[in-house]
Amino acid sequence: MRLDEPPRVLSLGAGVHGTTSDVDVFRLPDLWQLHLYGYAAELVVDGVLHIIRPGHVSLVPPGAEVRFRYQGRSEHLYAHLSLSGTGEAVTLPVVQDAGARTPDLSETLLRAIAAAPRAPRRADAEIWTALWELAELAVPAGRGNGPHASLATAVAYIESHLAERLLVPEVARAAGVSHNHLLRLFRAGTGSTVVAYIRRRRMERARHLLRESTLPIPAVAAAVGIDDLQAFNKACRRELGVSPRSVRAGR
Repeated sequence: MRLDEPPRVLSLGAGVHGTTSDVDVFRLPDLWQLHLYGYAAELVVDGVLHIIRPGHVSLVPPGAEVRFRYQGRSEHLYAHLSLSGTGEAVTLPVVQDAGARTPDLSETLLRAIAAAPRAPRRADAEIWTALWELAELAVPAGRGNGPHASLATAVAYIESHLAERLLVPEVARAAGVSHNHLLRLFRAGTGSTVVAYIRRRRMERARHLLRESTLPIPAVAAAVGIDDLQAFNKACRRELGVSPRSVRAGR
């Protein structure tokens, strides 16, 4: 799928199945199907069997034949949507285990369901968020679950702590990996060291604040975790090529 633009959600809600028949067979010719499951069942997509469990999530492309075999009353959250088809392609498995992310994903879908009647574009935005969550769950072929998830956790930790003192061992602990393993993950996933990544992201945020806000330069420095103005000036010159004042002047 391609996610550069938000989806257009045509239908969403909580589906209840397995009460009158233990089998459903259907296809949506033009729409993607997103389901978050609260039950165990068999799902067959274009002849391929998937065993689903509570916390599993599926994303079925348009035109695929879907066959469900239920084990009694079965409830799931769903969205039927169209995608623009623009941007870089993201490859996802048909079925994934959301694991620890299940509560957050469920809340996102419930917000979309609540918003749809009064603010359909808000619902689109919530489903867009859910799709990006699924993209983060997906693992490139041959990578395994650990490295992908750990790198994403480390990056999220860094992004939410740029205004604070950041040490590599703290990032490694937050990601649940060793110091050396974190270094390898960053080298493979970003092409840089952890320290270089932190420094680059701090200066990207500083450049944005210097150009787009009226925050005083000392406040900008503090917002990116550098309390010493001399150190901030040196960092700007090293990473951006000019002083903070020159960045603010648009040079």
